[in-house]
Amino acid sequence: MKNLESIEKRRTFGIIAHPDAGKTTLTEKLLLFGGAIQTAGAVKNNKIKKAATSDFMEIEKQRGISVATSVMAFEYGGKQVNILDTPGHKDFAEDTYRTLTAVDSVILVIDCANGVESQTEKLMEVCRMRNTPVIIFVNKMDREGKDAFSLLDELEEKLNIHVRPLTWPIGMGDRFKGVYNIYQHNLNLFQASKTKKANDIVSIKDLSDPQLDELVGAAFAEELREEIDIIDGVYDDFDREKYLAGEIAPVFFGSAVNNFGVQELLDTFIEVSPSPIGRESDVRYVEPTEDKFSGFVFKIHANLDPKHRDRIAFLRIVSGKFERNKFYHHVRLNKNFKFANPTSFMAQEKSVIDEAFPGDVIGLYDTGNFKIGDTLTEGENMFYKGIPSFSPEIFMELENLDPMKSKQLDKGIHQLTDEGVAQMFVMQPGNRKIVGTVGMLQFEVIQHRLINEYGANCRFVPKNYFKACWMTTDNKEQLETFIRAKANYIAKDKDDNQVFMAETPFLLTMAQQDYPEITFHTTSEFKLEKTV
Repeated sequence: MKNLESIEKRRTFGIIAHPDAGKTTLTEKLLLFGGAIQTAGAVKNNKIKKAATSDFMEIEKQRGISVATSVMAFEYGGKQVNILDTPGHKDFAEDTYRTLTAVDSVILVIDCANGVESQTEKLMEVCRMRNTPVIIFVNKMDREGKDAFSLLDELEEKLNIHVRPLTWPIGMGDRFKGVYNIYQHNLNLFQASKTKKANDIVSIKDLSDPQLDELVGAAFAEELREEIDIIDGVYDDFDREKYLAGEIAPVFFGSAVNNFGVQELLDTFIEVSPSPIGRESDVRYVEPTEDKFSGFVFKIHANLDPKHRDRIAFLRIVSGKFERNKFYHHVRLNKNFKFANPTSFMAQEKSVIDEAFPGDVIGLYDTGNFKIGDTLTEGENMFYKGIPSFSPEIFMELENLDPMKSKQLDKGIHQLTDEGVAQMFVMQPGNRKIVGTVGMLQFEVIQHRLINEYGANCRFVPKNYFKACWMTTDNKEQLETFIRAKANYIAKDKDDNQVFMAETPFLLTMAQQDYPEITFHTTSEFKLEKTV
């Protein structure tokens, strides 16, 4: 219990959204209000060549999308805020799902014109599985979009969660005046500014104040009063316990690009969001207040700094206190390691830390000892559960276009697949490398990084496979017979486990019928003790 004060100070959350909802822009504005940056870079603005703070990979700057999770930390309102900005693009959903295991709450960004989109629903399903507390930010209110009440109905219907607006927009599009803070019972009107915080904030403590009519006009003022009456009549009062249990989602309205409604969101988030929570391990539930350190790796990133060939494991601390240069137990390898330069993050900027507490995400320089899902402890042998893994949906063979760079290509593809954005399977004869992903865009990113970060000229050639299936059995003889019969369709993953590359659903079904004692797994999330 000795770290209780440090634990209570921390707020670790993820920002999730459908692509182009404005998630990365909102992240920037939270950093701006938190004092972590002074001026926000304009995302996708050709006039300003500065890319978004959290988009640090070259391909992200070129395409204006986030393809890797960024971690950023800053202090605000007496709290240590840890933001994990995630990819919105569906091809990188696996990275987002893993990131959701490392956060204690979530801010979900919705585009007011598009409402709830397909990727939003999938992301919300993952949050619902863990009862993760969710705050919803309806963005782009400075553009024409759906009626606010219609949006609330859509959120409840499609996301299967009760909502409670805590701010309310005054107008929309060209008529957008600002937001009324229902939670604090005041009104803040902002000057539109894409790069700086608004200095001129007008506060009105009571909706009956005649100054409201002067500032927004009598028609807008009367409309606001009527809508707030409806909200108070239709929706229950905000209940923090229900929010923390994942039963109700507070809703905020604003425009991230113009700084409307962002400070209300941040101030309320700091007040109501959960401090770090514990995690389930294969042995027991681990509380954050326990004295002994433990944590898990949810992401690995190579070449965070392209000038240095570094590889960093992102570790979420679950319990105890992490200390620099202290030995900790790597459970899977059954070895002890110490870390001379553990880091905290501001996107690409890193700084060495001496200690860290539950809720913090730290970077550990890694020479290849870590895999996603690994657990570090102060001695206890346990694994944290629930780091999801997905079966690839698209397969391509990696071809080397420059034989002189074979070593660079081999090192590069191993490091990039270790990051978890793709899986690699090696087939014989010829050590052919088959890469499997859940989306086409990943191949573009991998190729771009292999060429630019490793100097390995290469291309991807499509392969006609339906599923990669790991095999377990107690019948060694049946497995050997199967492998002989299907020699042209057997590969090995990077951990040397044998994998059946099924070309069609029919051929997989036939294999299951013909070899009933072999279990064909479509994810790698299983115990491999029985693999022969």
